[in-house]
Amino acid sequence: MNRNEILSSLKANPEIPALIVGAGINGIGVFRDLTLNGVDALLIDRGDFCSGASAASSHMAHGGIRYLENGEFRLVREAVRERNRMIQNAPHIVSPLPTTIPMFKYFSGLFNAPLKFLGLLDKPSERGAVIIKLGLMMYDAYTGKTRTVPRHQFMLRKESLKRWPLLNPDIVTTAVYYDGLISNPERLALEIVLDAEAENPNARALNYVSLAGADKDSVFLKDELTGETYIVRPKLLINAAGPWIDAANRKMGLSTRYIAGTKGSHVVVEHPELRAAIGNNEFFFENKDGRIVLLFPLYDRVLIGTSDIKIEDPDDVHCTDEEVEYFLELVTRVFPSIKVGREHIVFQFTGVRPLGSSGEAKTTAQYSRDHHIEVLDGEKTNLSFPIYSLVGGKWTSFRAFSEQVTDKALEFFGKPRQKDTANLPIGGGRGYSADPAEQKRQIDGLAAWTGLDRERLAVLYARYGSRIETISRFMNLEKDEPLKSVPDYTRREMIFLIQHEKCARLEDLLLRRTMLAMLGRLTAESVRELGILFGERMGWDEARRQAEIEYTLDLLKNRHGMKL
Repeated sequence: MNRNEILSSLKANPEIPALIVGAGINGIGVFRDLTLNGVDALLIDRGDFCSGASAASSHMAHGGIRYLENGEFRLVREAVRERNRMIQNAPHIVSPLPTTIPMFKYFSGLFNAPLKFLGLLDKPSERGAVIIKLGLMMYDAYTGKTRTVPRHQFMLRKESLKRWPLLNPDIVTTAVYYDGLISNPERLALEIVLDAEAENPNARALNYVSLAGADKDSVFLKDELTGETYIVRPKLLINAAGPWIDAANRKMGLSTRYIAGTKGSHVVVEHPELRAAIGNNEFFFENKDGRIVLLFPLYDRVLIGTSDIKIEDPDDVHCTDEEVEYFLELVTRVFPSIKVGREHIVFQFTGVRPLGSSGEAKTTAQYSRDHHIEVLDGEKTNLSFPIYSLVGGKWTSFRAFSEQVTDKALEFFGKPRQKDTANLPIGGGRGYSADPAEQKRQIDGLAAWTGLDRERLAVLYARYGSRIETISRFMNLEKDEPLKSVPDYTRREMIFLIQHEKCARLEDLLLRRTMLAMLGRLTAESVRELGILFGERMGWDEARRQAEIEYTLDLLKNRHGMKL
């Protein structure tokens, strides 16, 4: 069903088994798991899918090696297992990522780390090679028999400098271990939504619909695009609003303090020298102030992050000048000869981690990254349905958290689990092959069938995995041509994304259905060209198209620091 059909269905029948508020990765994961198991669910978000906290990730599927220091062994074990599953289930988007840790001392932190684990020290001294070696041995052990990534290895200074010539010569050693690279998290999330709707015809997902309030057995929803209101009557409400969980509960007349979020910002730079220096490796290291930071290979750009700043209002976050200066300066910690300035920044973004209340934590680094469910039922509310608030969680462990929530919901509905998501392929990961020979065979077959150029099909295969078959068939239905301002995309490709991937606003296309914005590949000309195409497909008049284009230009300039 399209957006209008879903909204009409809510008017016709407001009774729904499960309402999921918040379409970040946790809400989306629960949506898929519930609907796979026969529970008809409605997923809503006041913005686009995966446009809040989940859109501000470091693009990593990782076990969180540094969480070992806080004693979060269960979380690390779970996250390592889920990292492996993401690589297996979504190989078109998630791939093994070699991660390098440069170290400047051998024994530093050996006695401080246990004190931190016991809560007797807020921040250890610099972590040396011995303590990192112990952590990586444990990290590898958690992978178990599922060896989707190689074990770690250490290289001494001479070998390290031979491999990375511009690396800081003050290092004593480096370690290389493997996590996962999520090349396009927003696309991964969207494909999970589309999978859920394809599996269950009663699964319905709506972006730009907000929770407005609740009373007794009813929940009031507002269409953020038209202002129209709707009433639904759920049997269960799952609050997956991330940093806005407490705000969503307040709209229902409930007072909670579940979230103590921290802000994380990043910048994306176009810097060929830095990109060449890191190669295909992420550099994950401790900055001079003890903060763990990263240099990340994102296509032909470099992602630099991240901050960890306590924040009260998740609606009042932006990447500050202080954060930007910090990011630019940290590069010299490991590559002292490489100078990165503001002129190299092509995109910046920020978001709030939906961490649970901090308890006894004295620093933001000590806030738990684990997840749990908070339950409010009729004994604590005036509502006829229980509310499950999903506190915490991270991209890597979304499937496991979703499974936990779904099991609890299935118990509530008195339904047995029918399907499991542990080994379920996602979207374009079905039938996808990373083997070049198999890719060539598939592309040759599509070229013969569709008549499309093989080079063009190879680009589409890299973007969409096995969904290339559906997309190329659509592109071949009518005459197609490259966009004037973004020639590596065509009109028909963009029309497919607009019509079949739940785009409601121009920003959805530029920021989340494609990587054009994040990789700094937009100009004012391309925003206008795509805005005109978008407006045509949406049936907007000239005034509406121009308003949307100007809004999007302003968003990209002021929120994301783009020079348009």
